[in-house]
Amino acid sequence: MVYGGPTHSVYALCQSLVHLGNQVRVLTTDANGPRSVLNVNTSGDIEISPGLQVRYCHRVADVSVSPVLLRLLRLYVSWADVVHLMAVYSFPTIPALVACRMLGKPIVWSPRGMLQRWDGTRRPHLKAIWEIICRIAAPGGIVLHATSIEEASESEGRLPGVKTVIVPNAVDIPPAIVHRNGRCEYRLAYMGRLHPKKGLENLLKAYKTVRDSLGATSSLVIAGDGDKLYVQSLNVQIRELGLSATVQMMGHVSGDAKREFFESADVLIVPSHTENFGLVVAEALAHGVPVIASRGTPWRRVE
Repeated sequence: MVYGGPTHSVYALCQSLVHLGNQVRVLTTDANGPRSVLNVNTSGDIEISPGLQVRYCHRVADVSVSPVLLRLLRLYVSWADVVHLMAVYSFPTIPALVACRMLGKPIVWSPRGMLQRWDGTRRPHLKAIWEIICRIAAPGGIVLHATSIEEASESEGRLPGVKTVIVPNAVDIPPAIVHRNGRCEYRLAYMGRLHPKKGLENLLKAYKTVRDSLGATSSLVIAGDGDKLYVQSLNVQIRELGLSATVQMMGHVSGDAKREFFESADVLIVPSHTENFGLVVAEALAHGVPVIASRGTPWRRVE
């Protein structure tokens, strides 16, 4: 699976709800990024664990366009006491809002940073129209879930009058903190989605500036996946800046590879233009890795 922080935090939330005695059903697509699908059964619910079931619907376009999901939406909304809606500018968003309004179901809505803006935000006018439609379609019983004060402030401006609560994401604390640096070099690291809003171009330029002033050999490891053309543009920039020998693009990491990534890092850098939370910051700190975070993230406390 190529998805990062939001997907993992949603899974942890579902497991916690089950642990508290709730029944949870998830309706989603089988998308595994923009170019592939998961190898899963799409004909019925899959029991992930007792009390937690997931229905994967085959996507036909983008990551969320699924006629099957649309057909099943009313059934799943009818079953639920509370609907937890993820994302904003997504195929099921408006139909889900309408279904909850028709059936009188309360909604917890987690925009996951999608209501935040930065200078490179795409199609802001179309998004503004989409938000107006969402406000019209939304039922009265709706609570907006933000993961930071910054996300809450920006999101409330786009959905005025909606009650907002702030519940930060949580991470698992490793049983032991381990660091490995057998090569005696400064190991700088980035982990996350490869997307223009993450500020990776600035990271590469900054690394080139400081590389020769560190007084020792250094390396920068970039872990994550993204749009193919954008990843290619980053590789071109790495070559043009003369960084091919010290910058490694290692792709998506998870499981033991993710743990080893943190264990081999001296500093994690998060150069994002905007973040609603930045789960990787909490993960790095939990592994004892210092963090340099941009002011576009809600992590000023690391100063």
